[in-house]
Amino acid sequence: MADINQTIEQIKKQIDMTKLPKHIAIIMDGNGRWAKKRLLPRNFGHQEGMERVVEIVGAASSLGIQHLSLYAFSTENWKRPMEEVQGLMKILVQYIRRELDKLHKNNVKIQVMGDIEKLPQFAKEEVIRAIEKTSKNTGMILNIGLNYGGRDEIIFGIKNLLIELEMGKINIDELNEINFSNYLYTKGQPDPDLLIRPSGELRLSNFMLYQIAYTEFYFSDILWPDFTEKHLLLSIIDYQKRNRRFGGI
Repeated sequence: MADINQTIEQIKKQIDMTKLPKHIAIIMDGNGRWAKKRLLPRNFGHQEGMERVVEIVGAASSLGIQHLSLYAFSTENWKRPMEEVQGLMKILVQYIRRELDKLHKNNVKIQVMGDIEKLPQFAKEEVIRAIEKTSKNTGMILNIGLNYGGRDEIIFGIKNLLIELEMGKINIDELNEINFSNYLYTKGQPDPDLLIRPSGELRLSNFMLYQIAYTEFYFSDILWPDFTEKHLLLSIIDYQKRNRRFGGI
């Protein structure tokens, strides 16, 4: 039985490599509480959380996960103190500048979920640079949720659909739940097979609401800055024990 005290290689041996989730989504939660427990400012938690992003993205890519979606900054996060928001944006830029060449070398394709037009100019420019540099890569797709909200995404999709209806590009009678997904940020990608939420919270927090209709959930009490490659592997092992019926028997 898989155990956190085992080595990474020991845990990996218990994973069925023929049944990996094609798409993993993660709500990265608990940075602030991690910092508070250590009597540190919240942005210290976000900084440590970035190190986990580096670790988990690398682990998922090397494992062969095809799509990884990370909830980095929600449409509701603008309500936080300006100092914290600015700190988050600086950490985002730091991550891109530090990791982009490695991600590109590893054939990772960066895409964004959310409206980046509302990001500070310095952050938006770095995000666009990362998207453009990796646009032709054919390896793992890394979706980063920036100024993202699930309800907002559905409205975004409806607006795109209405535009194509007015242009005569689609017949309303042809619309179904499959082709509607082509109007969302994750166009052309499979729905998440596994959604991971660390930190002990048991809610979705407005993340990928349309795409997770049949997603398997994995909740953990581990705060995101402490969520390591081992925890990712254990979540995949737990996922592989599930019986996914998609409404059937």
